Amino acid sequence: MQDLPLDRLWFDAVLTPHRSLGPRAFTALMAAVALVSFAAGILFLSLGAWPVFGFFGLDVLLVWFAFRANYRAARAFERVRLTDRDLTVQRVSAKGAARRYRFEPGWARIEMREMSEDENEIAIASHGRRFVFARSLTPGERQDLAQALHGAMALRRDNMTTAAP
Repeated sequence: MQDLPLDRLWFDAVLTPHRSLGPRAFTALMAAVALVSFAAGILFLSLGAWPVFGFFGLDVLLVWFAFRANYRAARAFERVRLTDRDLTVQRVSAKGAARRYRFEPGWARIEMREMSEDENEIAIASHGRRFVFARSLTPGERQDLAQALHGAMALRRDNMTTAAP
């Protein structure tokens, strides 16, 4: 009898929300917003409307806080793993709280549901449960993920049946 590894890894993906503005672009954008606000504030100050000058500074501060909150939310992620023993989705919130969902890969099905022309959802279904995940991905990325996960599950299944004694 041939010795097999106890728990081979068939699929491993970390799903993170897309952020189109990197740290350098954020700095450049904030500098531009601050410069425009300062210039507009100076204009109003020269016209004698000095209280308006402070409101332009407040605008810059509010834009900065909004982007910081957005970046903080981007720390959330999901990790999808398929091994010989289980299919798991670990969901980690922006604050670091983690929750793990486990499925038996022999019984689990990957389901794609088209909700409209440009919206879909991916779920794992098993034993009457249905778990929707990958909500942070675009519809096309969810489709790609479903195909990759289907392929990994088929490869695992085929490998497990040929390796059985």
